[in-house]
Amino acid sequence: MIAIIGAGPTGLLLAGDLAQAGVPVTVYERRTGTSNLTRAFGVHARTLELLDARGLADRIVAAGAKVERLRLFDRIRLDLSRLPSRFPYLLITPQYNVERALEERAVNEGARIVRGAELTTLTQDDDQVTLTFTDGHTATADYVVGTDGVHSAVRKALELPFPGKAILTSIMLADVRLTNPPEDVLAVNAVGDAFAMVAPFGDGWYRIFAWDRRHQVSDDTPITLGEISDVTRRVHGTDFGITEARWLSRFHSDERQVPQYRIGRVFLAGDAAHVHSPAGGQGMNTGLQDAANLSWKLAATVTGHGEDGLLDSYQKERHPVGAMVLRSSGALIRMAMLRSRPARLARNTAGRALLALPAVARRATGTISGIGIGYPGAPRAEDLPLRGGERLYEALREGRHVLITSGPTLGYAPTLRVAAPETDTGEAILVRPDGYVAWRGPVSDPATLSRLAPWRTHATPERQPG
Repeated sequence: MIAIIGAGPTGLLLAGDLAQAGVPVTVYERRTGTSNLTRAFGVHARTLELLDARGLADRIVAAGAKVERLRLFDRIRLDLSRLPSRFPYLLITPQYNVERALEERAVNEGARIVRGAELTTLTQDDDQVTLTFTDGHTATADYVVGTDGVHSAVRKALELPFPGKAILTSIMLADVRLTNPPEDVLAVNAVGDAFAMVAPFGDGWYRIFAWDRRHQVSDDTPITLGEISDVTRRVHGTDFGITEARWLSRFHSDERQVPQYRIGRVFLAGDAAHVHSPAGGQGMNTGLQDAANLSWKLAATVTGHGEDGLLDSYQKERHPVGAMVLRSSGALIRMAMLRSRPARLARNTAGRALLALPAVARRATGTISGIGIGYPGAPRAEDLPLRGGERLYEALREGRHVLITSGPTLGYAPTLRVAAPETDTGEAILVRPDGYVAWRGPVSDPATLSRLAPWRTHATPERQPG
């Protein structure tokens, strides 16, 4: 059995994948109920591709609003409409919409979710992990994954450091009604001593993120609607007609990353492993991609199909990505917070000039959307059309590796799905369950078949795929 601590998006995606693979999985959640409060609002293209590979993207897209040009500061915008993806945009939708879809999938696949279970201690040996909860209940698991957020009880139980620092304090959150909503789906701007972002829930309520350099106070200092209105007006020239609030809160933003994502039989993912500034909307997306990377590796290991060292590749692949996200989101927030007018003018001039260069624009949009992120020797797999009208990411919905080939095939293990490309390229491509290319090579090359040896069950030629 695998235990997951934390029923946020990261833990729920992981649970659904494991349950689909036939691995017994239980999710333990400290909260007793679900909540409609949310910090994350943006779902980037690469995350939508991963959700598409689980049959969830179209449902989530239908409940959100698309942003094809993402405004960073002043007149600098990133054009996402040219991304080489089925989802060339940023989707604005509250985190709880993503959570609900992932939870339904996890439960339908057979995952067990236990609420009101707060972890107190964790011990492990060579064979298992033992968990103890506040009510005295204990549980054992073959592996444990901590997806329990920035204050992770799992990380604390492992006594792991979480080095970093606070970069923004006294960030204000407010759920409000507006009489004159912004024209843009996502309204965001910064003026040196303040910033404000306005995003829709889709039900008549709007979330405002705001920060005021002039008024830095502790997280427990009450917020007034007038304070939110004042900052929003200074940043946008209007408060968009704020009339009422249903929720107000204040928090601080850190930049932190744990050195090790794995300690023995215990793993960390999402905010339990890394936190960073809200700039660029990277938090939930990075956590979901952690889960997609780890889930198939855990499933392969538990079911006996994983090779030695497979679980160690989680640290090797995801830790550098987490570090990169800290750098990129940190750079964005620091550029947004430039205080002097000459510095902001220089930023704007340089930013527009650089983004006018196609190579720079592709790299910037690829980084922020996740489309341009890959692993050493394992680039992102494009959503190739397959014979019979199917797409690669539809084929990935079975949770297995997909071998795309037009050549003769052999008998393969059930962990491999074989499909034919719509157009014969003379190439075989093996795609991992998380949508990254494991390897590719010419169909006619004997080395291609030798690379497939671990997947073969017998050597008799079979039908053409399709």
